[in-house]
Amino acid sequence: MRVLFLTLGVLIADQLTKVLVKGISLSWLGISHEGMRYGESYAIFGDWFKFTYIENPHMAFGIDVVGKVFLILFAIVASAAIIVLLYRHRTDRLVFRVSLACILAGAVGNLIDRIFHGVLYGTAGFFEGNVVDFIDLDLFIINLAGSSFKFWPIFNIADMAVSVGVVLLLITGLPQKLGSVEQPS
Repeated sequence: MRVLFLTLGVLIADQLTKVLVKGISLSWLGISHEGMRYGESYAIFGDWFKFTYIENPHMAFGIDVVGKVFLILFAIVASAAIIVLLYRHRTDRLVFRVSLACILAGAVGNLIDRIFHGVLYGTAGFFEGNVVDFIDLDLFIINLAGSSFKFWPIFNIADMAVSVGVVLLLITGLPQKLGSVEQPS
């Protein structure tokens, strides 16, 4: 279960970067950081890699097909299931466990935003917050029917962790893994 340290590290990096982007004020601790204005963008590497602060009230890619409460409940159930899988497969190959740890970190990172950020920033109640996104890759623009579309939506470290975890799962052979627990050799 040492892979949970990876989960914790990714989770801390995700939340810390979101606080740096959004800003925070804890006067009772003497902590204040202004952060970026909503929609503000800073070039990191030319025009193709920027930090652009936005918030996503919906699921991945801004898709709005279910309510926020459903997303929160799904993330809680999925996170619990991943913890169970990590325990059941605690002796399995490291790359498989790392993939699950990454997905768990991403799910919990965005879950924290949805549950607590509205209250922490005074913009909404519990379970009504938005996910903070800021990594903006502008590799190319697709022009279609007179409209321009970005190559990829703006995302965050939690989203990146989920994506890496899913790719690793696909590489390691997810269907064979979930059926049985491997014995250590």
